Amino acid sequence: MILEENHKHEKQVVDNELRYLSPIKIETKVDKKYCFFEKRNIKYIDYKDPTFLIKFLNAQGKILPRRITGTLQKNQNKLNAAIKRCRQIGLLPFVTDDLR
Repeated sequence: MILEENHKHEKQVVDNELRYLSPIKIETKVDKKYCFFEKRNIKYIDYKDPTFLIKFLNAQGKILPRRITGTLQKNQNKLNAAIKRCRQIGLLPFVTDDLR
């Protein structure tokens, strides 16, 4: 009888330890991504405005992907073309250490 109680107590201790080893589930609210251009009804992305285009580049000067910015495929293609044109005429750098 005493052995059975000790065994149950050991099992509870193991369960408690395992509970703390697993990651704690934290509820986080994920903001719904939206297309920046559709929300503001922008039809044309101006390649001569580097201050606007910098918003869609990371610190190294790389173009941010759709999964991060939330832009639609059509607008992402226009954005890529505008950034590449801006780089070609020398308003934006191709590669940098710290753009922002």
